[in-house]
Amino acid sequence: MNEHLLSKRLEQVGKFVPQNARLADIGSDHAYLPVALMLQHQITYAIAGEVVKGPYQSAKRQVQKNGLSHQIDVRLADGLEAITLADTIEAITIAGMGGTLIRSILENGKQKNRLSHQERLILQPNIGERSLREWLMQNRYEIIDETILEENQKIYEIIVAQPVKEVMSYTQQELLFGPILRQHPSEILCRKWEREATQRQYVLTQLQQASVLNQSKYDATKQELEWIQEELTRWS
Repeated sequence: MNEHLLSKRLEQVGKFVPQNARLADIGSDHAYLPVALMLQHQITYAIAGEVVKGPYQSAKRQVQKNGLSHQIDVRLADGLEAITLADTIEAITIAGMGGTLIRSILENGKQKNRLSHQERLILQPNIGERSLREWLMQNRYEIIDETILEENQKIYEIIVAQPVKEVMSYTQQELLFGPILRQHPSEILCRKWEREATQRQYVLTQLQQASVLNQSKYDATKQELEWIQEELTRWS
């Protein structure tokens, strides 16, 4: 992967960035995404945020190599501390992390007044999608698009959210499966949840065999397994 040939995952993330947007890419991974989007004339300005000095220096070299230092600002900072309201960011991408970490980055950014509640969020969690959707719902973001893809034998979901005035209301099933994904079942989506069903069944067996039954965890896992089986039946 490089700035001219993004991974399938990052390429899909990039497709959700609005044309001519001012972008903040958090955890920028060599600044591949903002550089690629700038070279494609899709964005007008970008911040590439990195929290670790090594990747930060790699991102700076990548930007300089492509002659984009005046259009892409590489910043060494923790999460959304890389941006300020004065940057007038219109889209934020956070990809390749766990959903719980992305949620923490967003919450910290909210607490430190780094979110204007005007920007589109394009999020690609590796795991923990449900926790992330809960944060979006609680913080007045509507999930406007979702996609699922497979690359190198790993399945990834991408969640796209826009700010709204009212708190959104999603069901527990929508938070688990994705309000848009579950309405457009695909072979990859079915394969993911078949694996998840097997994992939930294993957990239930382990809980039953324990010397002391964790009843609350057992009940929650059993409920999720029932939801998964219902969805798989509906999708088939």
